[in-house]
Amino acid sequence: MEMDGEKRESSSEEEGRKGKMTVLLALVTLISAFGSSFQYGYNVSVINSPAQYMQDFYNETYISRNGVSMSEDYQTLLWSLTVSMFPLGGFFGSLMVGPLVNNCGRKGTLLINNLFSIAAAVLMGTSKIAKTFEVIILSRVIMGIYAGLASNVVPMFLGELAPRNLRGAVGVVPQLFITVGILIAQILGLNSILGNAEGWPILLGLTGIPSVIQLLTLPLFPESPRYLLIQKGNEEQARKALQRLRGWGDVDDEIEEMRQEDKSEKEEGQLSVFTLCTFRGLRWQLISIVVMMMGQQLSGINAVFYYADRIFLSAGVATDKVQYVTVSIGAVNVVMTALAVFIVESLGRRILLLAGFGLCCVACAVLTLALNLQSTVSWMSYISILCVIVYIIGHAIGASPVPFVMITEMFLQSSRPAAFMVGGSVHWLSNFTVGLVFLYMEAGLGAYCFLIFCAVCLMSVIYIFFIVPETKNKTFMEINRIMARRNKADIQRDVEEVMDFHTVPGIPAEKQEVSSSDM
Repeated sequence: MEMDGEKRESSSEEEGRKGKMTVLLALVTLISAFGSSFQYGYNVSVINSPAQYMQDFYNETYISRNGVSMSEDYQTLLWSLTVSMFPLGGFFGSLMVGPLVNNCGRKGTLLINNLFSIAAAVLMGTSKIAKTFEVIILSRVIMGIYAGLASNVVPMFLGELAPRNLRGAVGVVPQLFITVGILIAQILGLNSILGNAEGWPILLGLTGIPSVIQLLTLPLFPESPRYLLIQKGNEEQARKALQRLRGWGDVDDEIEEMRQEDKSEKEEGQLSVFTLCTFRGLRWQLISIVVMMMGQQLSGINAVFYYADRIFLSAGVATDKVQYVTVSIGAVNVVMTALAVFIVESLGRRILLLAGFGLCCVACAVLTLALNLQSTVSWMSYISILCVIVYIIGHAIGASPVPFVMITEMFLQSSRPAAFMVGGSVHWLSNFTVGLVFLYMEAGLGAYCFLIFCAVCLMSVIYIFFIVPETKNKTFMEINRIMARRNKADIQRDVEEVMDFHTVPGIPAEKQEVSSSDM
């Protein structure tokens, strides 16, 4: 008994060491998030402040070519394309995730992706000298492709690198850097810095710097151990990568978990998007990521960022103060997302999702009331700003960061790339839809358009409450067993395909039985 106690104590000590944030894991997390996720946020916000100067450049270029000013409708069309091509490119980037991560690896895909960003940065930075606005629109598509790949591959990469007790915290870091990117773009976009007639090409071109840094430093870090073992079949490299990441030689438990997952991969093979969408054993996982991704974007977060200045102007903020209020909101976003990094492992994913969407729901409802009453009640403009702050807090702690963490955790290696393709496509198409229709919604419904966002948040809360399980501190196999029980009514025909979830090491799969209680 005494020896058993010593063994348990020793095992506990080793597990504690394995779960620590090592310097190497921290560095690869920061470099991946700064070099990729940061630019997603930066390019969401970068064209907001210099919008008028960029439109003036479009008109001046048109005059130099044709001798007359472009019509207001044509200018509006060009600017709408400039804004909307980014999320549309993001959709195309999401479709490229599966083929690239399966053939080039997670790290390899991030390195290749940097070429998109550097090319777009050069084109945008030289557009004014070249006197061509078309390359700006083209570059927005290229940056969208870059962001579409980065927004999916970085959470996948980091989720596979992190130990299970840090997977949530590490998974939220990319979203933290997205918010930092938004804030930096807002600060640099101030009229007194680069948000002016001379500085906007530099503002747009700066996006290439993080990519150059990542291109030079990321090759020094290991590839995803799960990719190396399960998809490349190289256990030796996977073990070395894990030992470097954990800072500890005994990684047998994690290797064994990957071996078990590898057995299931050999049964299933790599799932395509079509197979994923038709596979009954993953039905609730698929529905859950679609609901969470639609909720994330259709709850109106990008309407708030794309048109933040309009919201504050309509709330009564002086024109010369709007930029500074927007920057302060960006700072709140960063602080609250940083808080999510530290609380996601203690409170769990589910609580943060429910609290986040719940706060957004209440904020949208009160914002509708405040905007309608501000013409008769003077202090209502301050309530409007408070509602925007509460909304940003809600999105920052749950609705923005957690869905990408959940995609990593709810799928095994064979289905994860396809799941990210589906989740990423829904994310970017929803983003594109909101950017396209919000102005029309605002024109037709006025302040009542926020009630639509309120309803989306409410439906997301209801779905998450009843369907989405807690996944913190669980292995990928344990989470799959939970979802297998959720899929009970749907997977009876596919029982052979989920046998791998219940395989006992050392016993041939065909000799094992799956009890109804396990399913």
